Amino acid sequence: MPWMREVTCQVHEWRAARARWKADVDRYRAEQRAARASGREVRDPGPPPTGFALLPWLLMGMGAFSNILQGRTQQPWIGAIGLFAFNSLYIYVTFRAFVKETREARSTRVALVLMGLITCALAIVYGGTWLYFFPLFGLATGAIMRGARLGRIAFALTAVAAVVSAFRAGWDAVNVAYGTFLSTMVTAAILSLSEAVRELRAAREELARRAVEKERLRFSRDLHDLLGHTLSVIVVKSEAARRLAARDLDAALVQVTDIESVGRQALTEIREAVTGYREGSLATELDRARSALSAAGVEPVVRQSGPPLVPQTEALLGWVVREAVTNVVRHSGAARCEITVDGTPDRVRLTVTDDGTGSSAGSSAATGIGGTGLKGLTERLATAGGSLEAGPGARTGFQVRAELPLEATDLTEVPA
Repeated sequence: MPWMREVTCQVHEWRAARARWKADVDRYRAEQRAARASGREVRDPGPPPTGFALLPWLLMGMGAFSNILQGRTQQPWIGAIGLFAFNSLYIYVTFRAFVKETREARSTRVALVLMGLITCALAIVYGGTWLYFFPLFGLATGAIMRGARLGRIAFALTAVAAVVSAFRAGWDAVNVAYGTFLSTMVTAAILSLSEAVRELRAAREELARRAVEKERLRFSRDLHDLLGHTLSVIVVKSEAARRLAARDLDAALVQVTDIESVGRQALTEIREAVTGYREGSLATELDRARSALSAAGVEPVVRQSGPPLVPQTEALLGWVVREAVTNVVRHSGAARCEITVDGTPDRVRLTVTDDGTGSSAGSSAATGIGGTGLKGLTERLATAGGSLEAGPGARTGFQVRAELPLEATDLTEVPA
């Protein structure tokens, strides 16, 4: 039978809600114990409210139930059916009040309207203790209705309760109307505040999670750029030292000394990257680029012009020089590499061009754009209001071109 299936589904839903509530309570208690053991301040607002928090208010209907048992109600079977229908609708509505989707569902609003009709019918027919179903109905209404319409609905419901109560109980209508209005507004205010607190807490946790991800991404990019360039320089200089050792020991020792210097500098830069305070100098990166290119047998040509740059812009351009030169040393097979820095009063442009084989350089760079190398730099420069382009050169080889405003944002900023 359809109504039996509906009842069975509702019972399963209540059991699932009870299981979730118990799990939330257990989690909250475990967090409380852990916080006390570590001496931390407990700020958890506790397990989220559910329909079980509103069930004790059904005791307000005990007077009507007692009248039915004692035979003081005319046509008790009608009263019993009405009481059962009201309680069932109250449980159905309140358990759907704590999830936005179910709270705003049409079935919930229909159930609330039926609950109101039953409340008015029972209050008009029986009066007395049955009038206290109005505050219960107000409580269910406050749990469901939120927003700007709540005030109008609460006043309308209070007016109906006052009229019906005045018809059945005279001056006692003041107490019923006041209780109806109070239960409607207070319930809505408490549940709205609780929901807002939990949304703020969820937003705070999301911001903290994004901050951790952002810092992790910054560190991984810094580490990739630092180690990729440094290890490439060490490999190139080690090969140069091996080639020179047989015929020119002094020149080989110079290369070994450079390797030691590069390794020490890499340790310092990694420590700075971990703390997040690394600000590279463009002049320093250009000097390192000359050294790395010379050790790899590539002729470096560096040209720089324009106004002085702010530290953030220098740091970003330094990353571009580091990554582009690393790709030249690793992949290009070039004999010459030109690094040009041109500045205007508003923007600065950096161009790194090699005369390598073109196809090998381009494929490697294209891989970098799609991977963690030039792609990461593209995102950094875009965050700072700049751009980065990489592709085959005008004639041969490969070209990387970066453009930035003179005052770029902080180097550590990355897109979320």
